[in-house]
Amino acid sequence: MASFDLIGVGSPIMDLLARVPDEFLRSHVAGDKGGMVLVDADEMARIVSLLGEAPAHATGGSAANATFNATRLGLRTTFLGKLGHDDAAEVYRRTFEAAGVDGRRFKRGPHANARCLALVTPDAQRTMRTCLGAALTLAPEEVSAADFAGCRHAHIEGYLVFNRALADAVLTAARAAGCTTSLDLSSFEVVNASRDWLFTQFRRGIDIVFANEDEIRALFEDHTSPYDALTRRLAGFGVLAAVKVGKDGAWIGQGDQLHRVEPRRVERVVDTNGAGDSWAAGFLFAHLRGWPLPACGEVASLMGAATVSHLGPIIPDAHWPEVHSAALRLEPRRA
Repeated sequence: MASFDLIGVGSPIMDLLARVPDEFLRSHVAGDKGGMVLVDADEMARIVSLLGEAPAHATGGSAANATFNATRLGLRTTFLGKLGHDDAAEVYRRTFEAAGVDGRRFKRGPHANARCLALVTPDAQRTMRTCLGAALTLAPEEVSAADFAGCRHAHIEGYLVFNRALADAVLTAARAAGCTTSLDLSSFEVVNASRDWLFTQFRRGIDIVFANEDEIRALFEDHTSPYDALTRRLAGFGVLAAVKVGKDGAWIGQGDQLHRVEPRRVERVVDTNGAGDSWAAGFLFAHLRGWPLPACGEVASLMGAATVSHLGPIIPDAHWPEVHSAALRLEPRRA
């Protein structure tokens, strides 16, 4: 029996969360609204200095968010990524271990911990600027099959693909250890920079691919086809395709199967930061427990909706028991 149901792989990032008007982005932040761009420490400090008040802090990172929430749902988890040697790194490690994530596979680097400034506009969309710090120093030669020993499934964030050699090393090691794999495309910038590599990896055997509406359209350079058709096209590579389409729900495709996931009603969308990660956590929790695809989609939708109702990527402790109970009630009855 495997020691862990899931190992997350990515950058352990401390999130800095700030609400800003659209004018702030137009005046002070280069690039497209809604995207993620890597910046250095000086650029991060410049943007933070222009905020009206100090940003809030929370543990973050795409695969890390998914791992954290999958742990809270009940999976046995661990995480592979590089922390820094500063106070932020210690807070990060303690927060994850307190939630139940096994922290022994964190690696350490000599630099400051990674940080992501998430700028949330009134429409609840987040624009991210990330300084990877120590996380950027994780090298391909530091990753081996031993890091994945005892793990059933490896969930990998697409941001790793910016370092193609590292992404190759992670997938090779995970497969060598016998893990099934999932890849969250993470951002349309990732897709635009790595389209051919992604297609090659799909053919080589990634088990599950998570995408949102921007990412799936960027992947196929198709801005007109309906999302069910794009989901079928992605599933045609032999992957389980999970395509999130915001307020319109999601599509799940595998082989000849295609399932529509109805959206959950949300009274007020506060912040979309981390919603896709929570969606993936819910899906993986149910999938790794052997639930049928429609039920996996229901848990995923519940988790995503709960996340957008609050600022930040983690569902607050005060609301978690209600969300957790609702997720467990979605388990299909056995015949």
